[in-house]
Amino acid sequence: MKRKLRLGVTSGVLAVAACLGLHAQTSQAREAQEILKQTCMGCHIPEGENALSRISHQRKTPEGWLMSIARMQTMHKLQISDEDRRTLVKYLADTQGLAPSETDGVRYALERRLNTVEQFDDQTKQMCGRCHSAARVALQRRPAQEWERLVNFHLGQFPSLEYQALARDRDWFDLARKEMVPLLAKRYPLDNPAWQAWQKSMPKSEALVGDWSFSGHLPGKGELHGNMNVTATTGDQFKVVVDGQYADGSPFKGEGSAILYSGYEWRGNVQIDGVTMRQVFAANGTELKGRMFDKVHDEQGLDFIAAKHGSQRLLAVQPGYVKAGTEAEVTLIGSGLAGKPVFGQGVEVVEVLEQSPQRLRVKVKAAADAAAGLHAVSVGTLKGVNLAVYRDIAEVKVVPAFSVARVGDGGGSTPKVQGRFDAEAWGQGADGKPYRIGVFPAQWKVEPFDERAREDEDVKYAGTMQADTGVFTPGDAGPNPQRKMSTNNAGNLKVIAAVDDAGKARVGEGQMIVTIQRWNNPPIP
Repeated sequence: MKRKLRLGVTSGVLAVAACLGLHAQTSQAREAQEILKQTCMGCHIPEGENALSRISHQRKTPEGWLMSIARMQTMHKLQISDEDRRTLVKYLADTQGLAPSETDGVRYALERRLNTVEQFDDQTKQMCGRCHSAARVALQRRPAQEWERLVNFHLGQFPSLEYQALARDRDWFDLARKEMVPLLAKRYPLDNPAWQAWQKSMPKSEALVGDWSFSGHLPGKGELHGNMNVTATTGDQFKVVVDGQYADGSPFKGEGSAILYSGYEWRGNVQIDGVTMRQVFAANGTELKGRMFDKVHDEQGLDFIAAKHGSQRLLAVQPGYVKAGTEAEVTLIGSGLAGKPVFGQGVEVVEVLEQSPQRLRVKVKAAADAAAGLHAVSVGTLKGVNLAVYRDIAEVKVVPAFSVARVGDGGGSTPKVQGRFDAEAWGQGADGKPYRIGVFPAQWKVEPFDERAREDEDVKYAGTMQADTGVFTPGDAGPNPQRKMSTNNAGNLKVIAAVDDAGKARVGEGQMIVTIQRWNNPPIP
C-alpha cells in the first residue's frame, strides 16, 4: 500500500508552517484535528499516526475537498457548521493539496472555463469524461486502492451508469477496475516528488501583500488594466482593493477578501459595481494569473494577469496590434517599466504620452513596408509580449468556436447562461504562416446551424444576440406553447462575426448549442 498522509502535526505542519507563523499553524492544526475527530471519525477509521481511512489517502484542490465534504453532508447526513467546513478545507488543501505542476493543463476547470474542449485520451474521455469533466479526475491524487474504491463508489451510487452509452455495450465495470485503475494510479499517484518538494519550499503568504499591476480582457467589453492592493488580515487571508478601468474609460473598481490555499491557490470574492466576482488565481512568485468571473454567471468572466510592484515584468500591450502605414496609441502594462520602449523594425515611437513604472502609453507609427507578423516588444531589458503588425485580415475566428448557452429564469430559480464571444482577427506573415492579430470589434448575428434548426425556427426562439457586443442571451426556461410540441427554447445556432477591414467585411463562424438548465453545478464541473 502507498504511504499514508498523516493528519497530525507532522509533515503537514512543516508544509503549512511555511505559509503561517508556527504558533498560528499549530493552533489551526489542532483545531482541524479536533473537527476531524468530532465529525469524521464516526465513519473514518483511525489508522495510527493521526491518519484516517480514506481521507489520508487522497490529495485534492480546495474545491475538491469542499466537494468531498459537501458529498458527506448530502449523502451521509454529516452535520458540520460552515465555519468548521472552511477550517477543514483550508487545512486539508494545505497539507494534502496539489503542487502547482500537478494542476498544469487543467486549471480551466477551477477557473470555470466551461466551453473548453478537453484534450484527453479516448479511454479517459469515454470512461470518465462522459459524465463530468476529465479535469475533475486529473485534479486529485490517490493510490491504486483508492482509485478502485472510487470506481466502486460510482457503481454503487449510480448503478444505472452500466446501462448508459459507452457502458452498456461492453463490460464497463471490468474495464474500469482492470484498465482505468492502473492507468489513473500511474498518471495521478498519491506520492509525487513534486508535492513533497513543494511542501518544503512553499512560500509565505506575506509575500503576496502589496500592490499589483494587472491586465485583463472581458469578452463583450474589452481590455482593462489597473492596480490591485493586497493587505494581510489573519492567517492566509487578505483584504483586496481593485482600482482599474476598461479601454473605453469605464471603471473597474471594488473591494473584497481573499484566502490562500496550498501556498499558491488564491481564491477571492470582490464586489465590482455591485456584482460579486470570484477570483481564481495561481500565485507564482511575483505573478498572479487566472480568471475573475461573476459568482452567479460564471460565463461572464475575464482573463487576469498581475505583476507585483517592485518586480520587473512586462504583462501586456493594449491594443496588441497596429496596421501598417498607420499611427495608433498603445499602452504597455507591467511593473518596473523603465527605459525606452521598442516595438521592432518598422515600428517607431512617435510620442510618449504617459509613463510610470506600471503603465507606459505611447503613440506608435508602423511603416507602410513594416513586416506583417508579430513584433517583439521591449521596455529597457523587459520582454515577453508582442505587437501584431498587419496589412489586411486574412481570417476571422469566432472564440469560442463551440459553446453552450442555457435557458433559464422563466419563473424558475436557475439563471440563464449567456453565450459570450470574441472576434479574433488573424493575418498571414511573410513566411506564409498564420498569426493572431487580436480581438476586433465586430457585428454579430446568429443563423440556423442546420436544416433542422431552420425548420424549428431556432433563431426565433432560442434567444437574442447583441449585434455590437457578441453577447447572446438565451430564451426563458420551460415549455413554449408557440413551438412545435410545446418544446423549450433550445436551439442549434451558427454564430457569425463580421469584422470591417478597410471597408471589406471579413466573416468568421462558430457554433452554439442553446440547451436546458445546468441543474448540478459543482465547484469542479
